[in-house]
Amino acid sequence: MSREPTYPSDLTDDRWALIEPLLPPAHTGGRPEEHPRRDVVDAILYVVRTGCSWRHLPTDLPPWQTVYWHFTRWKEAGVTDRITGAPRPQVRAAAGRDQEPSAGIIDSQSVKGADTVPQAGRGYDAAKRINGRKRFIVTATLGLLLVVCVMAASVPGRDGAKTTLLSLYLATPVRFVFADTGFAGAGGLDVQAAVHGAVHRAQGPRPGRVRGDRAPVGGGADRPG
Repeated sequence: MSREPTYPSDLTDDRWALIEPLLPPAHTGGRPEEHPRRDVVDAILYVVRTGCSWRHLPTDLPPWQTVYWHFTRWKEAGVTDRITGAPRPQVRAAAGRDQEPSAGIIDSQSVKGADTVPQAGRGYDAAKRINGRKRFIVTATLGLLLVVCVMAASVPGRDGAKTTLLSLYLATPVRFVFADTGFAGAGGLDVQAAVHGAVHRAQGPRPGRVRGDRAPVGGGADRPG
């Protein structure tokens, strides 16, 4: 039997009902799983929400070795990607949109690397004065996550965007992306070959917009979704 919900990150019954069918079947023929899978997922979410190390999981959650083993196995099987995308069609339909998005928004953020991040996976962002990693994120226009790429903080925005947009092109039907001018620089953002001309760059703030806001590219009145 699963433990009683204790932490803000714990799953509700409705969310667990959505996630449980997406998990791979348990191994048959061997020792049955000792800990309920809902508890394992709650432990993974605790790490994600708090940023603690696996070894610092609270004692009322499954052992960190068990949790990490499940996380690694599920990640390699693509389970985490399926879970991330599962609610998207429902949320979009409820908002009156098509189930699959046609446009996205790209942005990046440099964050300080934890002590556990190896030297080979981190770098120094001179502009932000941060030693760590840089995450490139693409969301749909409703804010729903589409793609995340994590790199060393030293990776330039234009280079990280190319990799991220290629991943977006391969994983989703999105062919139109909003981006602020910081991704282009003086020489322009050369991602057209990677995504077959699907990416457009903001040309500047529109009247009534605060400088630095992202502006829809192309100038049309209809905003793709």
